[in-house]
Amino acid sequence: MSAAEVHAESAESAETHVVDEDSLDIELSKDKIFHLLQTPRRRHVLRYLKDHEGTIEMRDIAEQVAAWENDITVQELTSDQRQRVYIPLYQSHLPKLDEEGIIEYNQSRGTVTRTEIANQLDRYLSTDDESDNVDDDTDDEIQWEAYYLGISVFSTILLAGSVLGAPVLATLPTVAIGGSIVAMFALVTLAQLASERSEK
Repeated sequence: MSAAEVHAESAESAETHVVDEDSLDIELSKDKIFHLLQTPRRRHVLRYLKDHEGTIEMRDIAEQVAAWENDITVQELTSDQRQRVYIPLYQSHLPKLDEEGIIEYNQSRGTVTRTEIANQLDRYLSTDDESDNVDDDTDDEIQWEAYYLGISVFSTILLAGSVLGAPVLATLPTVAIGGSIVAMFALVTLAQLASERSEK
């Protein structure tokens, strides 16, 4: 390939990353905004870019998002924690935001720049970060507390029935009743852990 061809290809590649200024006037629909913000990692990316001006290293974004997800500092992150966030951002989330004109993402250089269109998401992002997440977390806690309370009540009934000689329960061995109670608590605990991990 000649030097002229290389230069032409580089120029063409650069043009694909130029944002059409007319696109800055695009008004995003609420459906589009909610679709873009439905993924926690995309919300974290936009939250980070909102507080940092100019061109940002994608690595820095991935590290901060990973730290937020694990509720630790960037310095405390392990290599696996970084990798679990970096790959989805690189392959999916950042290209999606770039496609919608929210950011300029140079995948080959690993850089990200926030565009003016991102301003349209700010008020939804603020609401999501400051209140919706709190409400969601509270709802989840109430849900799991209800499960644990239900098992506690049911376990009390089983034990009381066994001690008082209820027709069916009196025939069951104490070990079977105790084992059932332990198994119920274990299943709910495992379900809660699996739910929390899937949300990450």
